[in-house]
Amino acid sequence: MTEPRPPWSRRRRRTLVGLALGAVAGGLGALVLPAQYGVTSAFVAALCAFLFVVALVVFLAVPGPDTLGTLLRSTPLGGAVLVVAVLLYLSTAGEPLRWLWLLAAAGGAAWLGTALWLARRD
Repeated sequence: MTEPRPPWSRRRRRTLVGLALGAVAGGLGALVLPAQYGVTSAFVAALCAFLFVVALVVFLAVPGPDTLGTLLRSTPLGGAVLVVAVLLYLSTAGEPLRWLWLLAAAGGAAWLGTALWLARRD
């Protein structure tokens, strides 16, 4: 028998509402503002919408408190981030933003190392 999900905290609801409002405001700004500002507003709306979906998935996958701690202890997720970042780094030879993927790979390696260390400690 499974336990019922705990109710979402005020912080989770506030995060989702803020991201949804950001997406709506950015979308309206993209329609109303002049071209140079409208394009930026559309990008902000798209980023807010993307982060809304990501936050919703994380909040559904990690039902209780300590979401960050649960994600930090997730060895498969840390390994996946490391693999994807290394593949992106290797595929962008000569590109101007290659350093960004190197930083992402370093972050993924740190995440994986932390997850393995925390799993060993438990």
